Amino acid sequence: MDTRQLKTFIAIAEHGTFAKAAEAVGLTPSAVSQQVQALESEVRGELFDRSTRPITLNAHGLQMLEAARTLVRDADNIIDAISGRAVSGTFTIGSVRSSALSLLPSAIVALKADYPDLRIKLHVANTDELLNDVMSGRLDCAMVAEYSGIPSALRWHPFINEPLLVIGPAGTPKMSGLEMLSSMPYVRFNSKFRLAQIIETELAKTGIVPNLIAEIDTIASVVSCVIHGLGVSVVPWIALRDVAVPIVSVPFGEPQVLRPIGLLERRAGTRIAIIDRLHQHLSRLSAPYGIAR
Repeated sequence: MDTRQLKTFIAIAEHGTFAKAAEAVGLTPSAVSQQVQALESEVRGELFDRSTRPITLNAHGLQMLEAARTLVRDADNIIDAISGRAVSGTFTIGSVRSSALSLLPSAIVALKADYPDLRIKLHVANTDELLNDVMSGRLDCAMVAEYSGIPSALRWHPFINEPLLVIGPAGTPKMSGLEMLSSMPYVRFNSKFRLAQIIETELAKTGIVPNLIAEIDTIASVVSCVIHGLGVSVVPWIALRDVAVPIVSVPFGEPQVLRPIGLLERRAGTRIAIIDRLHQHLSRLSAPYGIAR
């Protein structure tokens, strides 16, 4: 299958007409039409509903579009790797909605400096959705916490093993994390994400029943509540990375609870060099808790 035909097909889907697609790929409308005919002949079926104006993709066309994008991206990646030419195209990163997301903007800026011709897209979703998108090739990689259900076709490399901390407002008397949690109002991180489960499990082990004052579903809001004196809470180290105001923090758990976060990718993926570089930046930004690949 000719990747030029696939690129033309993708251009039609994105621009809506043969004429606009022809302009985008640098061909005449007649040449675009010929490429579409050749592609439809090869797949032995029509890909467009020609009864509409402008024409639209039919069910087969929509199915073909996803496959075409994957094939073109993989082909370009392989050519980049073998030829040594400047890396270009689109690199799509996924991430969960957690405090770790705060690391990605700086890492993406650094990655863009390494590969100026690379277009980088960020997609935020839950872990299960990210796993499926990496499996299908819709994402090149995804940033997720340690996950026990990773299929054999994927691999996960941690870039940080971050500690969890009990935090309190400035001026909190010096005491252990357990003493803070048992004696002061507690701001609970209430979420479906695994981080909340880790915190609740460790709290249950201690036998402490905190004096609950609030339940918040984002870590950033939890930190804000603590800073303003509402109570104490448990958060990952990353959540305090960009906090500029004074805050008290002590280890959570005995021994201290650690949370590994890493990059999920396909074992047969073609963008290993870019993912390696992204991992390096994330590990550097995670110092002193970063992990080399």
